[in-house]
Amino acid sequence: MTTFRSLLAQDPLDLDAVAQHLDALSSDERISQVRAIPGKLQAKLFAAARGYKALTFEDYVPGGHPDRTFVRHYGKNSLPAFSHFEKRFARPEAGGSVLWGFNYSPMMGIVGPGHFVMRTGPDEGELHVDYYSIPDEQLDEAPPLKHNDQGLSTLVYGHMIDVLRGVSAHVSIGRAIKKGRETGNYFLLCRED
Repeated sequence: MTTFRSLLAQDPLDLDAVAQHLDALSSDERISQVRAIPGKLQAKLFAAARGYKALTFEDYVPGGHPDRTFVRHYGKNSLPAFSHFEKRFARPEAGGSVLWGFNYSPMMGIVGPGHFVMRTGPDEGELHVDYYSIPDEQLDEAPPLKHNDQGLSTLVYGHMIDVLRGVSAHVSIGRAIKKGRETGNYFLLCRED
């Protein structure tokens, strides 16, 4: 049986086949298969996805979604523990130049919500999740705003930017950049339907 994992294990990696497979799955199955991908295959996918599918803000908050309300993206990171999480994105206003968001996880009460601002990146088609910045104002569905340079939040989100690359209509792959240096930490995101 073909799975996202089995497609990523192939050499060379066929990104068109990966995207077609992911697009054909139900939302629940897509999330399940995304959350089954280990870090080594995430690193391989991140390298291969450079320039593959240009991302836009609509990949994270579709055009018909109301402003100032969040869209959930189910995530799987490459860390050995606490690898399931969500990033939640909202459009502050139609036509704006950023998205706002935060991280939701079982550890949120300890490490904080990791508020961020999403911006276009310097490399064409990539988006950046910027933890140096937080939203300009509190949204109803978000935890209280907190900067990422305080307490345990500094260890997890402080001085960090996530670089995102497109994989399919719902799925993107990211890599953490900490204090301007590439890390070995990767993650997949899958937008809910």
